[in-house]
Amino acid sequence: MQVYLDNAATTPLHPAVIEVMHQVMTKDYGNPSSIHAHGRKARTLIEDARKSVAEILKASTGEIFFTSCATESNNMALKRSVIDLGVQRIISSKTEHPCVLNTLAEIKEEYPAVEITYLDVDGYGNIDYSQLDSLLSSGQKTLVSLMHGNNEIGTVLDLQQASDICATHDALLHSDTVQTIGKLDIDLSQTKLSFLSGSGHKIYGPKGIGIIYINNDNMIKSMIRGGGQERDLRSGTENLYGIVGFAKALELLYHEREVHNQKTEALRQYFKTEAAKHIPVVQYNGNQDERYLPHILNISLPKTIKTDLIMFNLDISGICASAGSACSSGAERDSHVHEAIQSDPDRKNIRFSFSSQNTTDEIDYVISKLKDLID
Repeated sequence: MQVYLDNAATTPLHPAVIEVMHQVMTKDYGNPSSIHAHGRKARTLIEDARKSVAEILKASTGEIFFTSCATESNNMALKRSVIDLGVQRIISSKTEHPCVLNTLAEIKEEYPAVEITYLDVDGYGNIDYSQLDSLLSSGQKTLVSLMHGNNEIGTVLDLQQASDICATHDALLHSDTVQTIGKLDIDLSQTKLSFLSGSGHKIYGPKGIGIIYINNDNMIKSMIRGGGQERDLRSGTENLYGIVGFAKALELLYHEREVHNQKTEALRQYFKTEAAKHIPVVQYNGNQDERYLPHILNISLPKTIKTDLIMFNLDISGICASAGSACSSGAERDSHVHEAIQSDPDRKNIRFSFSSQNTTDEIDYVISKLKDLID
């Protein structure tokens, strides 16, 4: 039996996304910068996609830009806010995605005058909102960078509360919404953000395509120079197939988000119920009673000779899961997220992440294999 429970790393393409991308690949292959009919059609497809994304996020079309991935978007927001917007300090947390943490380390090296501060997180990965409020009272030009939903343990940031705190102190706010865009309702007309990033392959869309939302009050300059595409913010011939695929995937997921979340929540709870029956030593990382992503469940098991090899043995059993972020799932040491929340070093952590296409039969199979591997 093959069971895919690594949807936080990447998701399969939705059939409707494949269909619309195939249409573009075979018939609408013009360069969007060309002025002839094929080029004009390609340009129309891009602008229709931009409009669709903007409507879902309740932003203006002029605030949506297409990139290659969320990593690029995050790099762009962090670096250009320092270069173009005069940011003197960046406040973040130790549980952010590596593309944020590594970029912050690079900024500190290249711009030593920029202060980098990390908020405290509790044992569930929640930030200290009062600490954020206190830190912002200094009056420095500050960018706050906090992910909306943690990709490893599933803990969800109160984005509105963070936005309100930042607005009070006139601070910029950037959020990596890779795990939440399309799944949780994000209303940028009500929740003020300066920057937001998203990625196609986490929402049943293609790899190699992402977005960045840039609030009109905080326009930045290009990181990539060239022919002036994406209104001169990101030059290079546009990934037409990816852009159309991203917009379609986001549209489908957003309009089906309640059903999607209900199904993944049911699978998550079923996993916990069956684990309690058959694997009583299991524990859980991240929020469990409030503010968690329904598609992510991070478990921990006692470290033994058997559990040290558990990821390998799950793979042999046809079960796809991960030990942490997709960027570091091959590492032997605990992830930076588990270090930040001070997970018990004598326990083995595994992330299972669900899609609405998974079944309870698959969960039963996983529970049985886990039981066999730790008995």
